[in-house]
Amino acid sequence: MPDSVQPAVLPTRRAVAGAPVPQSRVVVLGIGNSLLADDGAGVHAIRCLREMLPDAGIEWIDAGTLNFTLLHYLDHARALVVIDAAELGEKPGTVRVYQGAEMDQLVGAGRRNSVHEAGLADLLAMARLKDCLPEHRALITVQPQRIDWGEALSPPVAAALPGICERARLLAQRWAE
Repeated sequence: MPDSVQPAVLPTRRAVAGAPVPQSRVVVLGIGNSLLADDGAGVHAIRCLREMLPDAGIEWIDAGTLNFTLLHYLDHARALVVIDAAELGEKPGTVRVYQGAEMDQLVGAGRRNSVHEAGLADLLAMARLKDCLPEHRALITVQPQRIDWGEALSPPVAAALPGICERARLLAQRWAE
């Protein structure tokens, strides 16, 4: 190949910025399928949070049913909050928050509490391999009442939505500082 011809190289996020990007972002992922009633709780929460805090310097991501393309959001994030419906063995609408090692243990355990947990475990494992696992991590879960066709949340999960959003907002804003 002549010296004047160079292969095309796509810039990475670091190259585009011109220097390494400090880990300063907070990413909030809302997981779920909004066509399956309570399974879409995370997606509904993200929609509410975007309206509440559109310019808070926090990335509110509708992660849908998860896939590996979400890994790039973690590249320079120092904090991650995940919102998902999960089988907690509790009364519908019950909300639990797991942080740091507690989140890692729950997501990495063999027992699946959420239909998206395998995808989340894989996403976090890939972030570890890529050395971009955020320092601060939290998983906010809500006990679903109904996971079946329908776009509306069940009454107990809908009633829990403001509390879910408030918990996510507080964590995200604290870690954004």
